Amino acid sequence: MNNEQRKIGVLVMSYGTPESLDQIEAYYTHIRHGRPPTEEQLSDLKARYEAIVGGFFPLRRNTDKQVEALQETLNRDYPDVRYVCYQGLKHAQPFIEDGVEQMVKDGIREAVGVVLAPHFSTMSVGTYTKRAQEAADKLGLSIRFVLQYHLHPKLLQALSERVSAQLDAFVKDGVAKNDVRVIFSAHSLPEKIVEIGDPYPQQLLETARAVAERTGVTNWQFAWQSAGQTAMPWLGPDIQDVLRAIHQEEGVRYVLICPIGFVSDHLEVLYDIDIECKSLAKELGMRLERTESLNTDPLYMETLSDVVHRKAQELGRE
Repeated sequence: MNNEQRKIGVLVMSYGTPESLDQIEAYYTHIRHGRPPTEEQLSDLKARYEAIVGGFFPLRRNTDKQVEALQETLNRDYPDVRYVCYQGLKHAQPFIEDGVEQMVKDGIREAVGVVLAPHFSTMSVGTYTKRAQEAADKLGLSIRFVLQYHLHPKLLQALSERVSAQLDAFVKDGVAKNDVRVIFSAHSLPEKIVEIGDPYPQQLLETARAVAERTGVTNWQFAWQSAGQTAMPWLGPDIQDVLRAIHQEEGVRYVLICPIGFVSDHLEVLYDIDIECKSLAKELGMRLERTESLNTDPLYMETLSDVVHRKAQELGRE
């Protein structure tokens, strides 16, 4: 088969989210490995979604747009290959296995899997790729995976532009750039990942340092957010504890949060930062801003397009 006829499927994987309020219980039950949430847990999660523009479900819509934009970018950048993108979600339909099955039904024989998360962890990206590989093996699909892209130049450029834009807004209001504490954040994971040498914390720090260097930021730190409510300890410090500490111990008045672990607007950004963190900051008398999410930013789409195409070339060399 020559390159002009070559068709490659792209399994775009992400955490998933319910599409409506009445799907929240099933979604939460799936996250809890089949154990239904308590009434209190369910009520809390519903309240969080309802707080975001009256229950608007941004993650699903944003993911749809990202998948569409990635397919357009791939086929624009690499016209000799026909790329077809499919969704595979961890906790909602279409599940990862559904995406693999649909590719095979559509006659796809070669595929690349990529997760909408730049940093690798065995507990996040690793679980996605494991499920996809198992499904592909059963159906005879040849698939390769992008495992991380946390230092891709275009990703760093996109993040740096966002940090610079928000810092410029502070400066325009008369705040000295060095008076703004930049906090890079990401989703916490159980502390046990450190014991197994998981690269997730280190990769996040590498991204944070790279963005800080590109933007000339020296007044920065890292914090974790959105930890799960489980008996096991999760990585810290939690971002709300950090906000209290820098206010009380250092007198910090201006904060910019750059959630580098998230690539689109969803619950952990629109609620955990925009509502909870901003509410705490107001209570503490601090001004808190957040960098815009990547969503379908062309630089992010080009990042994904590049790493997917590179991995597809490996398929061609088999």
